Amino acid sequence: MSATTRTETRRRPRVVRPNVLGALGGYVWLAVIILPIYYIVVTSVRSQAGFFAGNPLAIPTDATLDNYRLVLANDFTRYFLNSVIVTVATVTVTVVVSFMAAFTIVRGTGRLHRATFTVFLLGLAIPIQATIVPIYYMITRAHLYDTLLALILPSIAFAIPLTVIILVNFLRDVPNELFESMRLDGATHWQTMWRLAVPLVRPAVITVAVYDALNVWNAFLFPLILTQSPQNRVLPLALWSFQGQFTVNIPAVLAAVILSTLPILVVYVLGRRQLVSGLTAGFGK
Repeated sequence: MSATTRTETRRRPRVVRPNVLGALGGYVWLAVIILPIYYIVVTSVRSQAGFFAGNPLAIPTDATLDNYRLVLANDFTRYFLNSVIVTVATVTVTVVVSFMAAFTIVRGTGRLHRATFTVFLLGLAIPIQATIVPIYYMITRAHLYDTLLALILPSIAFAIPLTVIILVNFLRDVPNELFESMRLDGATHWQTMWRLAVPLVRPAVITVAVYDALNVWNAFLFPLILTQSPQNRVLPLALWSFQGQFTVNIPAVLAAVILSTLPILVVYVLGRRQLVSGLTAGFGK
């Protein structure tokens, strides 16, 4: 075979065969995901009588928003505001404290910084269920039982270890030359952290913020154990009470589920680009 023939063979475009089985599997998986969502949305706009009569997957001919009005009329707004307060306070404190700790660990050179990082790693090995009794004891001794602060403080403590570890891994990818150049320009550690490190690892900050917000928003154990009165009830616990209140009225329960899901969905839509960038960072290296 001549050199010209070998060159033409190498330059010949490779035929890419369509992956039919993979495409079918993807469509099946998409249907598995979408079908429950469709059922929840369709059922939430049915009347209670229409739920028991007819095909549950058919589009209702008598669609109504009475279920949403019923849920909103039963202190749903108060539960929503409680969840917003707990989530925003927890995420804000967690991200700020974790970022400062991660920056100190990455930029520090002493043994204390490495030991601190090890402590955060050990924090991942402690399950929440194993600490609920001592947390309950400490909260009651501090006279914080049945308050929103009783939910915020433990949530911060359990969110910090994983947040620090993720931010440390991202900060280690920032070139050291950038920090050195700012130090030569006379910038302090505080200025370097907020003016250089924060903009460069913004996708990681948004990623951990959304992840922590999702965990706090859906938390059920702490609200169940550490709160009691209805005025301090958050959405996950409220959904549980709605399920008991509307035992037969399933459309009303599903309407409450949709209303409680919308805030997190909005947060995801607003930060989806930064979230995907933070989750996929490092795969192309």
